[in-house]
Amino acid sequence: ITWQPDSNGIPYKSGPHPPAGAPLDLKFRKAFEYSDCWVQDARLVVLNARDAAARGARIMTRTRVLSAARTEDSWQVTLEAAGRTFQIHARMLVNAGGPWVDDIMGNVVRADTRERVRLVRGSHIVTRRLFNHDKCYFFQGTDGRIIFAIPYEEDFTLIGTTDKDHDDPSVPPVCTADEMHYLLDFASRYLKNPVTENDVVWTYAGVRPLHDDGATSATAATRGYVLKLDEAGGAPLLSVHGGKITTYRKLAEAALAMIAPLLGSPERGWTAGVPLPGGDLPVDGIEDLVAELLADHPFLARGWARRLARTYGTEARQMLSGVRTLDDMGQAFGESITALELDWAIANEWVMTAEDYLWRRTKLGLRIDKDGIERIEAYVMSARSGTRAGTAGTQARSAN
Repeated sequence: ITWQPDSNGIPYKSGPHPPAGAPLDLKFRKAFEYSDCWVQDARLVVLNARDAAARGARIMTRTRVLSAARTEDSWQVTLEAAGRTFQIHARMLVNAGGPWVDDIMGNVVRADTRERVRLVRGSHIVTRRLFNHDKCYFFQGTDGRIIFAIPYEEDFTLIGTTDKDHDDPSVPPVCTADEMHYLLDFASRYLKNPVTENDVVWTYAGVRPLHDDGATSATAATRGYVLKLDEAGGAPLLSVHGGKITTYRKLAEAALAMIAPLLGSPERGWTAGVPLPGGDLPVDGIEDLVAELLADHPFLARGWARRLARTYGTEARQMLSGVRTLDDMGQAFGESITALELDWAIANEWVMTAEDYLWRRTKLGLRIDKDGIERIEAYVMSARSGTRAGTAGTQARSAN
């Protein structure tokens, strides 16, 4: 919902969703409403990797590319993983390094290019839940920028984002104190009850690798993408500059159109109608899936079933296949996290640490306490080493 002080849009007090106006300052009386989409970016990455693996790709996590050199009609690539160095050969390279695309060109591939990326940091804050409905807000600021306030993980609100140049990709991005207060002040200009630092439960930041089009400000930099193909020496190199989540499949199909002829493969786009793992359900099918999980596994509380459905989609059925009782879920770690789910994540989603699971496969790091984190870390380590030391313990409890 887009709020403007002098809008000619829908009067929210008499419109179809009057609760949406309740948290706002009384001076805001009208708004425009539109629909948009959201996604957990880290899970999107994992699901694309899983989809690729199912189609024959080899996924190597925690692997560093040390160098890549053309040798006649192929690339010799030197990799490092777990302290071991090894080499592979490839007919073609795709440099989709994101913020590191320029570094890869200069220091790994050692190729010249005129294209550059502009690194723009986007910082976010997560607060306690600020409103009791499922609508998002789109606020417009006096500086010409916009931010969003989005319901997040059931009990929180996500506010973001900023646009700040980030010069060095080797420096991990963090939400600075100035950025946090900028977002707090921005949102507070619209809300009836100001948001303060005490409301913040977590902050995070990411870096957008935008194509450098010479824009005067980070906000004005293009969100489009540029694909550059270098066919020198019979060993092609495709580099991706820019791009964003919204158009990532369009970008991929554009890349395919460029490289497929070089590989002797038919050029065809197919991703528009193909779901990622667990996504083979209607857009409005989550609640039906929740009802199905509750019927088949009555020991689940609704909140637990809904979390599994939202996280894993239809693959929640596969995860729970053969599970009849609460005891079948195995050891409990708090916040509805069980050994059965961790085993699934380790086996299917490349989970190697508690942090992987709590922050990059879920956002349960917002809820779990220190003891739970330590027990999850111990469990993941023992599972990966082939032991189950320390798995005896409290059984799963139904979570609201």
